[in-house]
Amino acid sequence: MTERTRDVRVEVVPYEAKHHDAFRRLNEAWISRYFRIEEADTRVLEAPKEKILDTGGHILVAVRDGEPIGVCALLRVDDSTFELAKMAVAEHARGLGAGYLLGEAAKVKAREAGASRLILESNTILTPAITLYRKLGFTEFTGVPSEYDRCNIHMELRLLS
Repeated sequence: MTERTRDVRVEVVPYEAKHHDAFRRLNEAWISRYFRIEEADTRVLEAPKEKILDTGGHILVAVRDGEPIGVCALLRVDDSTFELAKMAVAEHARGLGAGYLLGEAAKVKAREAGASRLILESNTILTPAITLYRKLGFTEFTGVPSEYDRCNIHMELRLLS
C-alpha cells in the first residue's frame, strides 16, 4: 500500500495566520505553472487578512496529517454573493478529494453567511478545475468583466437555503 492510499483523511479548517505561507505558496505554484502572477493576485496573496477576511470573506484550508494541502477563499462581493477564489491543491495531494471538500465547505460557509449565489472566474485550459466546478454545481454565465488577463470563463452557483 502506498503512502498516498494509506491515509487519505483530509480535514477542512478555517484559515489561521499560521496558514499564510501555505495560502500564498499553493496559489503561486499553480498560477506560475499555467500563467503569470498578476497584480490582483499579489494584492490578495500578500495580505489575505486585510483583503479577504477583514472585508467579510473567508479562507478555508484542507489539511492532511497537519500539512495544509489545499486552500480556497470566499471573497465577499455583496450581501448575497461570494466569489470562490484562490483555490489551489498541492500537486502531491491531487486525487485525494481535497478540492471537492474545499468546494463543498465553501458552499456551506457561503450559505451560513447569508449568500444565495457563488461566482468564480477561471480559464478553460484548467480542465480538472472546470470539471470540479461543474461537479460542485457551477454553470457558465457571460457578460462580466474580469481584472485578470487569464480569465476566459465565469461560472455561478445558485445556493439553495
